Amino acid sequence: MISRGKLVWVVVGMFLVLGVASFFAFRGNRATEKRFDEIRPSRGIISSSVSTTGAVEPQNRVKIQSSVGGRIEQILVEEGQIVKKGEVLAMLSSTERAALLDAAKLQGKSEQAYWQKVYRETAVMAPMEGQVIVRSVDPGQTVTASDSLFVLSDRLIVKAYVDETDIGRVKAGQKAVIGLDAYPEIRVNGVVGHIYYESHLQNNVNIYNVDVLPERIPDVFRSGMSANIRIIVQEKSDVLLLPLGAVQSKNGKSMVLQKSDETASAHHYRLVQTGIQDDRNIEIITGLTDNSIVLLPDSSFVLPKNNGGSNPFAPQRSRKKQ
Repeated sequence: MISRGKLVWVVVGMFLVLGVASFFAFRGNRATEKRFDEIRPSRGIISSSVSTTGAVEPQNRVKIQSSVGGRIEQILVEEGQIVKKGEVLAMLSSTERAALLDAAKLQGKSEQAYWQKVYRETAVMAPMEGQVIVRSVDPGQTVTASDSLFVLSDRLIVKAYVDETDIGRVKAGQKAVIGLDAYPEIRVNGVVGHIYYESHLQNNVNIYNVDVLPERIPDVFRSGMSANIRIIVQEKSDVLLLPLGAVQSKNGKSMVLQKSDETASAHHYRLVQTGIQDDRNIEIITGLTDNSIVLLPDSSFVLPKNNGGSNPFAPQRSRKKQ
């Protein structure tokens, strides 16, 4: 016979076990419920683009060489200087003049001055207007007619490397945004200029070069700098926008989830027509209005994973001994 006191404790224990089991079962049911955020479409600007990399390069790069070999007497420009067409960059003595002046110098200053006046130096002039980006010589240096003395650039541009899968979307005149790896805070607007006709193979992919012309050239631009380019393929303003996560594809059609009017917990899918998209939003052409309410899955709520756990109070199978 079980005493009345023991029977009471047995009943209380059974209720505790049932209560804990019901609590875990309730939590499991709550965890399987999917939570949503209610959002409305917004109006804004959206654009589709081609993003790629490239490098800062001169649009026209011209090497300056002397017409004769000899000795550099004077350098009249510095790297980074802007020069005009016909401006004198350097003065040099031909090989014969340099030898004659060296011999006259031994005979005295008057003899040297005479030959300096009679036998003039040769001028090295700029063939175009541009910036001196390379200066390869110093006064007193001996050069030949094949040596490069200076390099001129008429302007700096950005050469973009576009994959063949994207080149069909790129057209001359499209807007672009240029950024530099060395100065990530600087953004420069540009426009697509020339699209090259011949490709080159890079990492087993056909790449086409595209000249992007900056609207302005910041002082920090240097030839050879790595650049990031975003070419604007299409841009629309004052369009209806939704986050990408709000639009789902079902049987090849675009759908959004909406709350039904009958009950707050019920919902249904609605067919929509979409347009262009970027990395965050997508354009809604038809199917919704500014006042429509769309259900977006709450990304901050993560469903617990089923790792094979169970009610701790449920009977467990005994493990076989190894």
